[in-house]
Amino acid sequence: MEIRELRAFTAVAEEGSVSAAARRLHVSQSALSQTIQALERQLGVQLLVRRTTGVATTKAGAVLLREARALITQHDRAVAAVESEAAAPGTLRVGIPLELPADLLPRALADLSASFPRTRAEISHAATATQLAELAAGRLDVALVRERPAGSEYDAVLAVEEALGVVLATVRAAELADPAGIRLDRLAGLEWIAFPRSEAPLWYDQVTATLRAHGIALDDRAGPGEGQLIAEVKFAAVRTGRAFALAPPGWAQPLPEGVTWQPLTGDPIVRRTWAAWPASARRRDLAMLIAALDLGTR
Repeated sequence: MEIRELRAFTAVAEEGSVSAAARRLHVSQSALSQTIQALERQLGVQLLVRRTTGVATTKAGAVLLREARALITQHDRAVAAVESEAAAPGTLRVGIPLELPADLLPRALADLSASFPRTRAEISHAATATQLAELAAGRLDVALVRERPAGSEYDAVLAVEEALGVVLATVRAAELADPAGIRLDRLAGLEWIAFPRSEAPLWYDQVTATLRAHGIALDDRAGPGEGQLIAEVKFAAVRTGRAFALAPPGWAQPLPEGVTWQPLTGDPIVRRTWAAWPASARRRDLAMLIAALDLGTR
C-alpha cells in the first residue's frame, strides 16, 4: 500500500462521502473511487459500504482506518524531521568575481532568504582561478566564475551575459564613434588595459584572440599583467587618449570627467559568468540559490 492510497481511504472514511473526500484531496470523484477499489483488490476485502446517509467502513475498514491514521502520522513526522534538518541554520559560502552586475547577487540572495531564512550567505571576492581552486578544496559551496569548469565533478549554469563596451577618453571617443557605437577594429593603435591572465586564463585568451582578429596589437605589457588594476588607474590610463579598457554598461558610474563609455558595434566581446558547484552537492538552500542565479529561468 502507498501513503497516497491510505490518505484517500482515510479521507473517504472520515468525510463519509466520496464527493466530500474528493474536494478535500483536490481530486476527481472517479479517480478517488478507482483508488479505493484498487486498495480493496490489494487487500481482498471490502472496506466501505454505501448507505443512504453516505459511506461507512466495514469491520475490516475500521481496522485499516485505525492503522492508516497511525501510519500517516508516522510518515508525516518523519518527513517533517528530515525537512527540519535540511533547513537547519548553515552557512553558504559564495565566491564572486570583482565585477558583477549590481542587481544579480542581491536578487538571488533575497530569494534565498525568503525560502531559507536561517541560511547565512558568506560572500568572498576572488578571481576565477582562485575560486575554482577553493571550490575544488571544499572551501566554497558555489563559485561565480568567467569560465565554465570542465569535468563531471562540477555542475554549472549560466548566470549572466554582458556585452562589453569600451572605456576611453571622451575626445578619442568623439573621433572613433558613430551612432551605433565604436567598431572594435577602430581601436587599433591604442593600448588595451588588460586584466591579469592568471585571473581567468581561458577568458583572457578568448578576449585577446578577438582583439588580435580585429587588428589590435598586444605586447607583453598589455598581456598577463601584474595584478588587478583599480578603477582610478584605468581612468588615468585611458584619459591620456592612448589606451582603452573593456567594461560592461554602467560600470563604475558615474565616470570621471574626460572619460566615457561606448558600446562596441556588433557586440564582438561577450563576458559570461557561470555559477558552478560540486555535482555531489545535495543542499536544498544551494539549489534555491542556483535556481535564482540561472539565467535560463529568469
